[in-house]
Amino acid sequence: MTAWPPRGAGLVVSAPSGTEILLSRTFDAPRRRVFDAFTRPELLRQWHGARGWRLAVCEIDLRPGGAWRFVSRGPGGAEMGYGGVFFEVDAPARLVQSEVRDGWEAGEALVTTVFDERDGRTAMAVTVRYPTREIRDGVLRSPMRRGAGQSYDRLDDLLSKGHRT
Repeated sequence: MTAWPPRGAGLVVSAPSGTEILLSRTFDAPRRRVFDAFTRPELLRQWHGARGWRLAVCEIDLRPGGAWRFVSRGPGGAEMGYGGVFFEVDAPARLVQSEVRDGWEAGEALVTTVFDERDGRTAMAVTVRYPTREIRDGVLRSPMRRGAGQSYDRLDDLLSKGHRT
């Protein structure tokens, strides 16, 4: 019998349509803990960001219509700000939110995150839909894959420590 979902080497990135990126990863933790790690500032500050980056600002109003705002700081004082609004909050199964990066003229992305649990393990699927194929392709050419992979590795480490919610 095969374990569900299959154990992998970490983050899987694909492009299911001309304007979407799908980020998939499985965590060896119940979805409630994974959902909390995505939505509670005290937990997000412990894992969100590539190596060398940290959340300097982490504000979340977790409700439909509620805003969120992150500012990440990295090497040499580099800073990246982004935020949006929650459209759906179905704890602990699903989040739908907008995302706009500071100074980014490319427009707003729609981010849908689904958490599916079986046998105490959680498959996470994050679908990011961009306004155009060109924007999606630019994101795929960026260091996004490496940064997201490092960030989810940090989350996996946090979950393996058994944080309590």
